Amino acid sequence: MTAEGAIAVTAGVLAGSIALIGFGIDSAIEGVASVVIIWRFWGRRALSEAAERRAQKLVAVQFFLLAPYVAVESLRTLATQSEPEASWLGIGLTAASAVSMPLFGIAKRRVGNALGSSATVSEGAQNMLCAYLSLAVLAGLALNAVLGWWWADPAAALFIAYVAVREGLLSWRGEACCDAC
Repeated sequence: MTAEGAIAVTAGVLAGSIALIGFGIDSAIEGVASVVIIWRFWGRRALSEAAERRAQKLVAVQFFLLAPYVAVESLRTLATQSEPEASWLGIGLTAASAVSMPLFGIAKRRVGNALGSSATVSEGAQNMLCAYLSLAVLAGLALNAVLGWWWADPAAALFIAYVAVREGLLSWRGEACCDAC
């Protein structure tokens, strides 16, 4: 996630792609959420319902941190008609992420359900969010690179903001956990 985030943000800054920058920031948020889950199961917190609720809320907050920045920058890009450049590095990165992230998300959701941990299921949802985002960003980058549809990049970024808010609300309520809650 660290390499994915650093590459995505760097490629996004170089290309002027808010969708790619948002995708990179989401990778950092996933890393923080993973640390929260490790904290949640460390020591006596492993059996603590209070730690579970706290971890669930902390994971949800991570979703909410991404949405405002991406939404505002996307709208600014659309209003000023700032055209991002093509990013072949970004296209390759998001294609690889679209393949690998669902595998991590499914595994974490299974573990979370087995443990009865909504926080762990929510953290797995972040991997699934990354997979969805990678597809949206890939589409935006490809449409810009191939057809010159510059607006596809900020449109993809707006989708990122929407999905982040939706997943954050579900995680906050503990609804990301299907079988265990």
